[in-house]
Amino acid sequence: MPGPTLDPVQSDMRLPDRTDAVVIGGGIIGASTALELAERGLSVLLCEKGQIGGEQSSRNWGWVRLSMRDPREIPLMLEAIRLWEGLEARTGRRTGYRKSGILYTSSSARSVGQRARWAENLAPYRAEARMLSGAELDALLPGHRMALKGALYTPGDGRAEPQWAAPAIAGAARDAGAVVMTGCAVRSLDMVAGRVAGVITERGRVACDAVVLAGGAWSRLLAGNAGVHLPQLKVLNTVMRTTPVEGGPETALWTDGFAMRKRADGGFTVASGTENTVDLVPDSFRLARAFLPALRHEWSSLRFRLSGRWGEEAGQARHWRPDEITPFEACRILDPDPSPRALRASWAAARRAFPVLERAEVAQSWAGLIDVTPDAIPVISGVDALPGLHIATGFSGHGFGIGPGAGRLMADLVTGAVPVVDPSAFRLSRFTDGSRVRPDPGY
Repeated sequence: MPGPTLDPVQSDMRLPDRTDAVVIGGGIIGASTALELAERGLSVLLCEKGQIGGEQSSRNWGWVRLSMRDPREIPLMLEAIRLWEGLEARTGRRTGYRKSGILYTSSSARSVGQRARWAENLAPYRAEARMLSGAELDALLPGHRMALKGALYTPGDGRAEPQWAAPAIAGAARDAGAVVMTGCAVRSLDMVAGRVAGVITERGRVACDAVVLAGGAWSRLLAGNAGVHLPQLKVLNTVMRTTPVEGGPETALWTDGFAMRKRADGGFTVASGTENTVDLVPDSFRLARAFLPALRHEWSSLRFRLSGRWGEEAGQARHWRPDEITPFEACRILDPDPSPRALRASWAAARRAFPVLERAEVAQSWAGLIDVTPDAIPVISGVDALPGLHIATGFSGHGFGIGPGAGRLMADLVTGAVPVVDPSAFRLSRFTDGSRVRPDPGY
């Protein structure tokens, strides 16, 4: 099956000779950054090698969640939720955002304790989170057949439609004056006297003062060609959508066997709650030491395999000249095959838990490649060694919900405005300045 069907975004036809800022990557992070910069009066070029939102930004679960995040992301996620609440009015387009709440369920006393301890991270922010059990929990999960000890409930969390959101934001950026070019890969940076002076695209050069690299799973490759070390790997996640069905929970939920949320079309998005696939590639070994703490933390949820991706990535150029065809032109959209095992297991678990799903069918399935960092939080940062270059990537499966907030923070850094939150946790230099780099589950 093909990937998700996205709302279309009109592409401009002419590349500008000069612009204030170039944003590389048309996912939700790049689109949000472009919108923020354009609304602040900067001239902006948003370059996307394929289709706006064509990769992980349209292939995720569609959760807009504060719950169970790394504590370092909480302030930025609170800002993101505030932005989501006004995003349809701001863009004049549908995003599907709805504040429906999210439940992280627990089938053991140990898990209940972990959820309760995580909730303590929200105390300084006055964000609501509470533990539920019994009838109060059952009321949010009508007709379920799960043996639950309890659940963490965050009523301020919500959901949106990934196939609508990034196109809506990119379209609004264009309305605000940004130039949006699809099918236009940026090949390399143009450096003059040690700082960014422009970019070289497959259609020609564009002069600029600032570049934002928001290329998702491709960011490491382009950064590496510019001489910037960016430790980032890819993890494959499999998702399905069902046909519409009456009933089932309005609240999104995570369980050991599956995760699901109601869709705007009346169906459900369903995925494995615990299984991600890791294709072994040359970078797996180049970056093994940096990722070792994360591997220890997530070992039980990762399934390693040797697949065709080894040959694909081993054969990719890692350095190229501006006049050469790049890997970004050879692959316009990453469209990996979903995991049959993950599909079978999560769909069976979801139907056991909610008999109402017996009346639904799997309408479509797909997979996406998540850009992950060694500590599972993003890079939202300038690059000290290359003035004018900024990076927003490595969102580690948390990027869709936090996207509007990340775009605002990135725009603050580009323009020199007071940052909306303290950006120090997201600095690129943490990988080289001796910092202790590892995930923080928050409990």
